[in-house]
Amino acid sequence: MSVSYRQPGVVLTDRRFTVPLDHADPAGETIELYAREVVASDKAGQDLPWLLYLQGGPGFGANRFVGRPAWLGRALKEYRVLLLDQRGTGHSTPANRQTLPLRGGPAERAGYLTRFRADSIVRDCELVRREVTGGAPWTVLGQSFGGFCTVSYLSLAPEGLAAAVITGGLPSLDAHADDVYRAAYPRMERKTAAHYARYPQDVERVRRIADHLLTHEVTLPGGYRLTVEAFQSLGILLGGSEGSHRLHFLLEDAFVPTPHGPALSDAFQEEIQALLSYAGHPLYALVHEAIYGQDARPTAWSAERVRAEFPQFDAAKALAGDGPLPLTGETIHPWLFDCDPALRPLRETAELLAARTDWTPLYDSARLAANEVPVAAAVYHDDLYVDTAHSLRTARAIRGLRTWVTDEFEHDGVRAGGPRVLDRLLALTRDEV
Repeated sequence: MSVSYRQPGVVLTDRRFTVPLDHADPAGETIELYAREVVASDKAGQDLPWLLYLQGGPGFGANRFVGRPAWLGRALKEYRVLLLDQRGTGHSTPANRQTLPLRGGPAERAGYLTRFRADSIVRDCELVRREVTGGAPWTVLGQSFGGFCTVSYLSLAPEGLAAAVITGGLPSLDAHADDVYRAAYPRMERKTAAHYARYPQDVERVRRIADHLLTHEVTLPGGYRLTVEAFQSLGILLGGSEGSHRLHFLLEDAFVPTPHGPALSDAFQEEIQALLSYAGHPLYALVHEAIYGQDARPTAWSAERVRAEFPQFDAAKALAGDGPLPLTGETIHPWLFDCDPALRPLRETAELLAARTDWTPLYDSARLAANEVPVAAAVYHDDLYVDTAHSLRTARAIRGLRTWVTDEFEHDGVRAGGPRVLDRLLALTRDEV
């Protein structure tokens, strides 16, 4: 039963849907999806077109907005919006260390998680669309991984789309995970260098923290084992519009004096635990590399293997000299499953996923080349999370896709730029720009 309630300027309705776990077996096991319908208070009784929002990730539930912030206010001027928790996230049959043991052992859990990629998400959306719109096509807004899902949507079920808007989420159609990370590490190094240029005092601060972690065992209050590699992964902040500033403030008071010498402060440890823990989004760690699997080659801990090709990221080697230590981000490593208590019980499952050789294609190049759905994409110059060159190559491969390439925003432009970003992209789908 749907439940409706109000927030300032909006009416919200909780909606739940039942879909097959395996869309190839529609009569088999089912899972539940959750979505939140949002409509402007003054339009609640109107027959409006629908806009589906697909969140970035993988592994994150849809935004829990209060009122009409960011892009949502612009969307509500003309749409009824559906904020979908993709399968395994939020309230949609969550997959985590607590629930996955219900599936059985590591092999059963790994097999289960193979059905949590973009192709399954798109087929979920199609079943939801038929129930919500009565069969009418809808507009999709895909942010980051949600954009990856949108390109799969254009490949698998374009008849369900009236238009598609993608922000920071045009994937390579054919790159292996190794190709993705070989392009990513140089970006991480550039982003770190840009941070140090803005905050030169952070060069020594990062070196001091890294040196402390190389010579001390540190376990954070929640049980997270803080290694130097885990600390370096805070570079993931540098992909957001405020990330460099947030990192600077985090680093400036890392140490406090104690009777036993300088130690990482409780405040620093508490904040860093919240940033590093995967407790709230374990699917990100479990299936992140699987979103690049499309053939018989295993992903095989790609980010970890490729990192070895970039020795400047080795903390011990960097600290042996006097140069800056690069930070990392948007990479998943096997040691995360030792450091993070939310992931430790899932290590064997992750190993099995990394070894799989039966990944199926997520994109249909021929169908994309014949695309007839109006599509517009924001491509952020030197995006930390999604390679710009890969995105532009894909843009050229999708018939009729219009791009807005900008360095005005980072990867979170649809949040930071809000109404202006969505307004620009919708106008592109309508040939108004």
